[in-house]
Amino acid sequence: MEPDKAKHLLQRERERIQAELASLRNARGDGGDELSRVDQHPADQGSEMFETERDQSLIERLEHDLDAIARAERRLEEGTYGVSVESGEPIPEGRLEAVPWADRTADEQARYEAGS
Repeated sequence: MEPDKAKHLLQRERERIQAELASLRNARGDGGDELSRVDQHPADQGSEMFETERDQSLIERLEHDLDAIARAERRLEEGTYGVSVESGEPIPEGRLEAVPWADRTADEQARYEAGS
């Protein structure tokens, strides 16, 4: 993949993720109505806890993706972008277009995530 195209894709994804993070953080920080916690039914408390935990999980995943984008930008500067960090094999361009921060081929990533 051409470096300019890679840089554009990474920047676009960085901006998208930062916007999602800002939205999630604003939603969490919004204390809502002062009376919303008074005499709350246990099921409502459970729903609120679920939503808080879900949002925190999403925030952590998005922060992980931002870190991966930063690593991909470093590889781009070093001239190793598009090459698997595991095998040194080229990462197919289609994969890089779908996941610009990919640092492994799809097969390598599947094995990595499976823990083998």
